[in-house]
Amino acid sequence: MKYNEAIAYIHSLDRFGSRPGLDRIGKLFDRIPSALDQRFIHIAGTNGKGSVSTMLSRVMTANGLRTGLFISPFIVDFRERIQINNEMISKDELAEAVSFLRPTVDELRSQGVIITEFEFLTAVGFWIFKKNACDIVVCEVGMGGLLDSTNLIPRPLCSVITRIALDHTEILGDTIAAIAGQKCGIIKRGCPTAASAQDAEAMEVISDTCANMDSALYKADDVELGDVVCDIRGVSFSYSGERMLLPLAGEHQKENLKCALAAIEALNAVHGMGVTPADIREGLARVKHPARFELLSEEPLIILDGAHNPNGLAAFADAVKRYAPRDDRTLIVGMLADKDSAALGLLRGLFSRVIATGVPNPRALTAVKLAERLASAEVADSIAVEPEPEKALRLAQSYGRDIYICGSLYLASAIRPFIIGKKARYATVPYSITIPSTTE
Repeated sequence: MKYNEAIAYIHSLDRFGSRPGLDRIGKLFDRIPSALDQRFIHIAGTNGKGSVSTMLSRVMTANGLRTGLFISPFIVDFRERIQINNEMISKDELAEAVSFLRPTVDELRSQGVIITEFEFLTAVGFWIFKKNACDIVVCEVGMGGLLDSTNLIPRPLCSVITRIALDHTEILGDTIAAIAGQKCGIIKRGCPTAASAQDAEAMEVISDTCANMDSALYKADDVELGDVVCDIRGVSFSYSGERMLLPLAGEHQKENLKCALAAIEALNAVHGMGVTPADIREGLARVKHPARFELLSEEPLIILDGAHNPNGLAAFADAVKRYAPRDDRTLIVGMLADKDSAALGLLRGLFSRVIATGVPNPRALTAVKLAERLASAEVADSIAVEPEPEKALRLAQSYGRDIYICGSLYLASAIRPFIIGKKARYATVPYSITIPSTTE
């Protein structure tokens, strides 16, 4: 099987949708049980889990461990989702894994057991990590935790719970407590847990779960940082006598950083991992995480962020207020239909103009409907519609002002190549439909 054929097969499974539950994935792993016999750091949460996963992967690699990293979604290349020592696996490796596992998936389907895309990709990733003899695997949950396909991990070295907020409410529950209960499903008996700072409701669920599961809880709030400076280029700080830099911008990254450090403290205390301050300094300095208030260009200024839910949009808005050097700003935004667009009001007054665009995903909110919601939230006086992300970028560039992009990681994936690849050009006659800033 060639790489393109492997990708086509993986995406063919997308038609079966996302269906929480462990029965199906359990039957698939019955055929490859050794893939679960690895050392894992398991990470769940609403916001920040991608950043925390990347930080931990970098630090574990700096510590000399052969480190697998399983994350989602990807931004530019599908293989970003399965990395070893922070490098994407080869196309041949992915094709080999798909070729190996496909007959099992097809056999299960003949028995009425339908494996979804994410379930299959979980098995592919874990199989590749085992085949490559990874010393440790940093694994990000796909959705929720309790019923996520990654939750077949039996006893992680550490469970990590990042910031919890309302998201995927139709599946995970419509309260913080209910969602926290789903996230805490990854906490295993006798295994330590690290947790970000949380609302009281979420922290109560985390604390109670840890107590019931005899899991030592390491709180990010207890991590001591000194001389913290946050600017558009990242977070500089002192920790364990070392001056360090995390090249991710935003106050929220300081909280993600403390969560990652809490996990490292748990790993050292419980498992004697021996991660040194020098390992942490070296690892964090190498962190790259696309679409997390990512500075893609300084002149003109272009910032790309995957903020798409209330907590993420609040962090994005705060970063704009803190770090944006000029007041004349253009925002490009695209969202999925199942996201809480009511939080768009958090962006009110920050941008001179907004361009609503489409997202290359079947669950996308149309640009026209998004523009109506932006107008209803009075985000800006000027709201334009451009369904195609590349044309939306051209339109934004035609204004000759600073550009910010947010709303969905799928949008980031579609638009980022046109920025870093210098493929985009200024539009001479931009297409847009201006709609009123208020609705009747």
